[in-house]
Amino acid sequence: MPPATWSAVRPEPPRRPETAATAARRCCPRSSAPFPCRRRATSCSSRSTSPRATRRASASPPPAGSRRPHSAGSCSASVPCWACRPSTRTPTRSARRCRSTWRRRAHPSKESANLRLSDLIAGTNGNGTELAALADIDIAGIAADSREVRPGYLFAALPGSHADGRDFVTDAIKRGAVAVLAPAGFEVGTDAAIRVIPDANPRRRLARMAARFYGQQPRTIAAVTGTNGKTSTADFTRQIWSALGRRAASLGTLGLRAPDLPPRPGLTTPDPVALHRTLAELAASGIDHLAMEASSHGLDQARLDGVRVATAAFTNLTRDHLDYHGSFESYFAAKRLLFERVLDADGTAVLNRDVAEFAALAAVARGRGQRVIGYGAAVEADLRLAQRTPTPDGQRFELVLFGRPMTVELPLAGQFQAMNALAALGLVIGAGADPASAAGQLASLEGVPGRLQLVARHPNGAPVYVDYAHSPDALATVLRALRPHTAGDLVVVFGCGGDRDAGKRPQMGAIACDLADRVIVTDDNPRTEAPAKIRQQILRACDSAEEIGDRAQAIETAIAGLAGSDVLVLAGKGHEQGQIVGTDVRPFDDAAVARRIVAQITGRLGGAKP
Repeated sequence: MPPATWSAVRPEPPRRPETAATAARRCCPRSSAPFPCRRRATSCSSRSTSPRATRRASASPPPAGSRRPHSAGSCSASVPCWACRPSTRTPTRSARRCRSTWRRRAHPSKESANLRLSDLIAGTNGNGTELAALADIDIAGIAADSREVRPGYLFAALPGSHADGRDFVTDAIKRGAVAVLAPAGFEVGTDAAIRVIPDANPRRRLARMAARFYGQQPRTIAAVTGTNGKTSTADFTRQIWSALGRRAASLGTLGLRAPDLPPRPGLTTPDPVALHRTLAELAASGIDHLAMEASSHGLDQARLDGVRVATAAFTNLTRDHLDYHGSFESYFAAKRLLFERVLDADGTAVLNRDVAEFAALAAVARGRGQRVIGYGAAVEADLRLAQRTPTPDGQRFELVLFGRPMTVELPLAGQFQAMNALAALGLVIGAGADPASAAGQLASLEGVPGRLQLVARHPNGAPVYVDYAHSPDALATVLRALRPHTAGDLVVVFGCGGDRDAGKRPQMGAIACDLADRVIVTDDNPRTEAPAKIRQQILRACDSAEEIGDRAQAIETAIAGLAGSDVLVLAGKGHEQGQIVGTDVRPFDDAAVARRIVAQITGRLGGAKP
């Protein structure tokens, strides 16, 4: 189907309007940074108040190849103005030289420029009394871990589930902290040189301070939340953007994945300081599109406050993390914050039309003026999965795209992968991409590490998959996805994590016993719980399962018993490369173990890779 004009889709929205005060603080009038520069760009001609400079600053960026009004060497803004940014259409040698100059001057990790504490607080709910008292303090950096404090730093003394930051204020001061952000009512003592910023919600204040301190962010940011599917959706979004020619990155459970930057591990949602430092680094490296995961913990702890999210997705909600949230209602309330507080008021909410939470989330989004894109199998969905057929290489499905049908070949197995792909498609469209062009990239999607990843084949042809499924719904989804591809027995090896929601253990045992033909219960990450106790809680609901505590031995037993028509899935750990026993992390990789065992069986080194 040829690309057409889509009345249901609006173009990429303009940047958020700014106040006159914010505009006055900019070093470069055309800059995308919402906060004041941390450098004084007295030599930048874009600060000139001459009529010629004023006309030049207010004009649109010149077409590719036209003359730029000043050189990169004269612009010391932490975010370059349009005159210093290279054209994306026909980059020239001078443009590339300009970008490299900017990168050397403004690399965020160097933190070479201080920021007044009064500037740091302004716009983060700071009052006039605070600003008057703190106007003479320079801040060289921010840290929520006292071990990371350096001279001139602000230390955020946050209470936590395992430690209380207020207990480490003395250590932070010894390391050079000049200011402390703490819950209301906290007092440092008699040291008058330390400025204390009390706040009823210090986590939100910290996130907004970090946003002001680092300043830069990729121009378009998408966030995805939900119990399952966050990692795949974020990575698929990055892949689609990249295929469309954007410089895109993803951030979440798999760490940071970005062009020209080394992969790095990470949490689902990093702490605010690390997050905003990473956003600034990505922007400085030329990344203009970012897809990131938004965990319920991260939303509840305000880690995403200050992130300018243009489009956000909700995948699903099933039992998980109740050890933290306490109830299913609180768990959903945390997820809802992505649309209530984080997503821009003029942003786009991409919502699963097939789940019970759709109506509530759509009401929240529309109440704030956000556009809603629904996806799923429901006939009302804007991105509708009309019909799906498994194929040897994945699946084929009929997609109704804003009322227009098209056929999609997806090289990934399972309906849940199709749903994740549609969520990613919705995020890309919500950010302004042409629907037909974006949908055309689904055929080139690659699987995400540890998400129904084919890692080896037995010499008789039986496939071995690895998946991160560690909740009841995720385990059921994976087993149902593999059933159409299984002519013989469906075999699963799994366990449950220690020091986490114990109520899901019998549920997962029952699901495995019901949906798989052979079940081996083993250890996951037992942490500080007794591994045998965890296994017994699973086995109570699946008495036909085998119990093999040693995970490597369990995998070896499962692979050795495979017939050519069988399918094996190793569930629970996915991409993880360690097993947490007690407080130690021991090297362990399901995929590597499976390949080694297959290699031993076949007598070849390296294993059989798909």
